[in-house]
Amino acid sequence: MPLHLVARATKVCLLIALTASASRLALAESNKTSASNLMPLYVKECAACHIAYPPGMLPAASWQRIMRNLSQHFGADASLDAESVKQISNWLTNHSTTESGGQAVPEDRITRSTWFRREHAEVPSSVWKRATIKSPSNCAACHTRADQGNFDEHFVRIPQ
Repeated sequence: MPLHLVARATKVCLLIALTASASRLALAESNKTSASNLMPLYVKECAACHIAYPPGMLPAASWQRIMRNLSQHFGADASLDAESVKQISNWLTNHSTTESGGQAVPEDRITRSTWFRREHAEVPSSVWKRATIKSPSNCAACHTRADQGNFDEHFVRIPQ
């Protein structure tokens, strides 16, 4: 085989390998928030009251603050033993987002984050007040696969 064809074939193989690697990295990043990757202890303790919000929905600073204040967790006492707090906090921090530069969002609320407001900008405030929804934090009311960590707009059904 002529040398120029070998060089070209090598470049093509390298390009394919890099593309495959990039695809695997993108898939790993997208799976960062999937329910199949959620820490079982986190699901056990947190999903007992609400969906287990994917850790990528908040920056580390917010998760750390939330985990330090579980006795006053958005109006409820969600206290846990010290070891569980440590494990969950470390896991949330390690899987948190960096979208906001790691800075906390207002009041450490997912619904007050820049990305949440951008994604839900077209939702009228009256929708959040419906008895079937009650609040922007009730993801599962509209996102039919929220419990699976899937927030794709193709699976959104806004109840009346």
